[in-house]
Amino acid sequence: MEDNHIRHDLTRQFVAALRKSEQDNDVDDLTALFADDAELFRLDGGGPRRGEARTFWEQYRAQFGEVRTQFTNVVESDDEAALEWQSTGTRPNGHDFRYEGSTFVTFDGDKITSLRTYYDTAAFVDVPAGSR
Repeated sequence: MEDNHIRHDLTRQFVAALRKSEQDNDVDDLTALFADDAELFRLDGGGPRRGEARTFWEQYRAQFGEVRTQFTNVVESDDEAALEWQSTGTRPNGHDFRYEGSTFVTFDGDKITSLRTYYDTAAFVDVPAGSR
């Protein structure tokens, strides 16, 4: 899906900032989109995090050597967006990965106030050699 199917400015900014963080390993533009008290959640056992956007995205980026996310579907309203995606790349150990998921964001004005992301956690399990 090309980004020109995204109609909400903040959704478009989020996608662009995520891609920049993946390419440059710099989360500044991404974290700037979030309200100071935004709640962020992912399936890593850490539970919801409030006001920790920078830490959330730094931890996300540290999971990968290289990563590229392609958005396959976006559904938007005035204050929410649901994004389906597929990410590919390498883990820090050099192993290739591919996983899919969905991210749900809530907006208030020009800030993201909530982000919940759900994905296939098996992509982050290192399988011992010879066990497949």
